[in-house]
Amino acid sequence: MTTTVCYHRFGMTNETVAGADLEEQVDRVLEEIRPYIHSHGGEVNVIEVTPEGVARLQMVGSCNGCPMSMLTMRLGIERLLAEKLPQLKGAEAVFVDDFEWPESEG
Repeated sequence: MTTTVCYHRFGMTNETVAGADLEEQVDRVLEEIRPYIHSHGGEVNVIEVTPEGVARLQMVGSCNGCPMSMLTMRLGIERLLAEKLPQLKGAEAVFVDDFEWPESEG
């Protein structure tokens, strides 16, 4: 399936991302909001896109633990992804505490 994604900010118009998987498309769309996130000392990483079509994203740097990061997630990232990639079912933030870390043997 080919999805049309517009990157007006980068001088591309109606760029078709042929052959790119959904995870890569999410990452490319996030490039539009990354300058804002970087200006606050943060970063957003794509962890995965679930089989159900939910993008799982990790906000790191100064975004990790910042109360405003959820506002950025809801009003910035989710809105942008819904606009550019309507086939996504949603986006969710993944926190360090959400991971199950193996116990170290020592």
